[in-house]
Amino acid sequence: MYDPTQFKGAAPYYRHGRPPYSAQLGEVLADELGLDGTGRLLDVGSGPGTVGLQLATLFEHVTLLEPDADMLAEARAYAAAEGLAAVDFVQATAEDLPDLQLQRMRAVTFGQSFHRTDRFRVAEAVYDSLEPGGAMVLIVHDPTRPAPQQLPDTPPIPHDDVDRLISAYLGPQRRSGARPAESYQAERFEQTLARTRFGRPRIIYAPGQPDIVRDVDGVVAGLMSMSFAAPHLFGSRLGEFIGELRTLLERASPTSGLFWDWPGDTEILIAGRR
Repeated sequence: MYDPTQFKGAAPYYRHGRPPYSAQLGEVLADELGLDGTGRLLDVGSGPGTVGLQLATLFEHVTLLEPDADMLAEARAYAAAEGLAAVDFVQATAEDLPDLQLQRMRAVTFGQSFHRTDRFRVAEAVYDSLEPGGAMVLIVHDPTRPAPQQLPDTPPIPHDDVDRLISAYLGPQRRSGARPAESYQAERFEQTLARTRFGRPRIIYAPGQPDIVRDVDGVVAGLMSMSFAAPHLFGSRLGEFIGELRTLLERASPTSGLFWDWPGDTEILIAGRR
C-alpha cells in the first residue's frame, strides 16, 4: 500500500501548513480513555508528529511510526525543541506493525493516515498491539460540521480558485504519489472496524478551532503539504505554480493578506480492545 512518492518534498511544509486539530483533543481523549500520564502511545503514520507529540503529556512514552524519513526528521527536531524526551521514532509502515515487536500500547492513534493503509489487516494488527482495555483512535477533520461565524474582515481561503489553478497545472484527476487520489477512497472507517475484532467504534467530536488565520505563506505551505499538490508533482514548473498561487491569494485578500481557515470539528473514532 505504501507509496514513497505520496508526500515527497512535503515534510518541510507540513507542520506550518496543516490546520491544527481541536485544542481540546487531549482533554477529550483523557476523559474518554481515562488517561493519566501512564501507558504508551503509538502514533501510526505520524508525519512530523502532529498528533503524537500533541498528546505526549498524557502518556509515559510515545512511539512515532512513519515510513517517510523526512517526516521523521521533522518530528525529531520538533520533539527536541519542545523538550520531549520520552519519544522514539520508528521508520516503518503500518503493515510492518506485527514484525516490530513493540511493547503493548495503551492507545494507538491515526491522524488522517488510516485510509492509506491496508485497513482490515492493519486494524487487526493494532488490536494485537494493544494492552487489555486499550483503544485504537482515528482522528480526522470533519468540515461538514456547522461552521462558526467567520472572522470579520478575514476572507476564507478561496479553495475553488486554488483547485482550478492546481488542475491547470496537473490536470483534472488528482494524484497521490503514483496513484489517483480517489483510489484511496473506500468504505467508511466504522464499517471497516465493524468487521474486525474491535467491532463498531463510537464516534465523538471535539470542537474545531474557530479562529485559525493564515497568511499567504501559510496557505502555500498548506497546499505543498498535501499529497495531491506535493512539490514533486509540479516538476520544473513548481516555481511558476507557486508564483501564480501567491498572486491569486494576494488578489483574494488585498488589504491584509490574511485568510480564515475552518478545517471543521475534530472527529474521533474510538475502538476498544475487548
